Amino acid sequence: MDGGGTGDAQENGGATVSVQINHSRRLPDFLLSVKLKYVKLGYHYLVSNLFTLCLVPIMIIILIEASQMNPNDIRQLWLHLQYNLVSVIICSAFLVFGSTVYIMTRPRPVYLVDYSCYRAPENLKAPFSRFMEHSQLTGDFDESSLEFQRKILERSGLGDETYAPEAMHLVPPRPSMQAAREEAEQVMFGVLDNLFANTKVKPKDIGILVVNCSLFNPTPSLSAMIVNKYKLRGNLRSFNLGGMGCSAGVIAIDLAKDLLQVHRNTYAVVVSTENITQNWYFGNKKSMLIPNCLFRVGGSAVLLSNKSADRRGAKYKLVHVVRTHKGADDKAFHCVYQEQDSAGKTGVSLSKDLMAIAGGALKTNITTLGPLVLPISEQLLFFATLVLKKFFKKSVKPYIPDFKLAFDHFCIHAGGRAVIDELEKNLQLLPLHVEASRMTLHRFGNTSSSSIWYELAYTEAKGRMRRGNRVWQIAFGSGFKCNSAVWEALRNVKPSRNGPWEDCIDRYPVKVVLE
Repeated sequence: MDGGGTGDAQENGGATVSVQINHSRRLPDFLLSVKLKYVKLGYHYLVSNLFTLCLVPIMIIILIEASQMNPNDIRQLWLHLQYNLVSVIICSAFLVFGSTVYIMTRPRPVYLVDYSCYRAPENLKAPFSRFMEHSQLTGDFDESSLEFQRKILERSGLGDETYAPEAMHLVPPRPSMQAAREEAEQVMFGVLDNLFANTKVKPKDIGILVVNCSLFNPTPSLSAMIVNKYKLRGNLRSFNLGGMGCSAGVIAIDLAKDLLQVHRNTYAVVVSTENITQNWYFGNKKSMLIPNCLFRVGGSAVLLSNKSADRRGAKYKLVHVVRTHKGADDKAFHCVYQEQDSAGKTGVSLSKDLMAIAGGALKTNITTLGPLVLPISEQLLFFATLVLKKFFKKSVKPYIPDFKLAFDHFCIHAGGRAVIDELEKNLQLLPLHVEASRMTLHRFGNTSSSSIWYELAYTEAKGRMRRGNRVWQIAFGSGFKCNSAVWEALRNVKPSRNGPWEDCIDRYPVKVVLE
């Protein structure tokens, strides 16, 4: 679990609570430094596909020339080739070899057929008043901690309709293993039932299953629970990712994509969720109280396919996945850290350096992503300023590309208000570009790795997704990681049945009032 929005909160000595965003906790200014090696990495991806990029235009030119030939030209060519058998053999061998290499090495397209997001029942809603009342009744929090949580909630960007697990609605709370299993089952089975109903795909047709949940990893695993529930086939490739934080959803997509390159004509299901029941913190350490205020119940299930027949009915095609890992740095590794406080109570601690570390990871990620997605004009400006900076040092600031030229929609992980604010500023986005993230945070809270799918569902529910539009999903996670996924809409996408926004999209966007 990662509290990406924790830039709004900070302990300020004793019982005094301050939730102002100070300068040290903002994302760093991207104009100050961009490392050339990460740009090279992005260009490496392009060069690795150079053969394909060169071969395709050549084949198109040959086809165009052939289409313009008349019968007399063809007869003359045949007479000429009769006396040049060696040339014919060499050309034929070249064409066969080139075509074979292209077919064998090209990546198989991965299509997103459909996806589903979990919406909890009404009785699990956790308005601020109930949250604070129950926190007080537990008797675990002192007055300073209660006031701190109240301030965080007021400035969090969350609304009164987010959901908390059933065990947390009880007084006193009962965070048992059984309750945690029930939460996992409700979320995972809820999204999968809806996904199978909408797509008409039979569970037996699933060949790959990837489940990610950071903090709840029982035995048997969550993926095994799904196999047992839906009686999935015995040769299923199943994976269970744990401890990878809020960016694990993109990691799971990347893993499924790689598996779909190997296993032909199959479906892959990716389930992303987080389990809150056993991971609520009942202590008084301020840095460990923030997740209580931000994280809420949620989950998603995504159906991917490498079948060419699914292109017509699919919503999106996966274009790129770029992953950045900063775990080699000790500060980055410890900035989101599960531990026990001095009283022996377990929780997730969020470092005061979290925002700066997230900014560094983001800078690395977008520097690598840029050459893959930006128009050539932006790439030339970007690269030219980097070269000039190398020679003139600090006298030249790097040019930060306009990513609005590369993407039509942005799904920024709804980790918290501070992260959304800072990405809007640093990437020079418009309020419309971050609307989906802000409204997801307001309606559902931080649902961890599934939040980017609630945001995509918001965009669809608003009727904004058009054929050819590109979507940038970006998420942060413990470790510390920043991961991006780029999708292209294959049609004008309408929201699926029983979507998370189905009964409330007309009320959004709302103006978020911060006290």
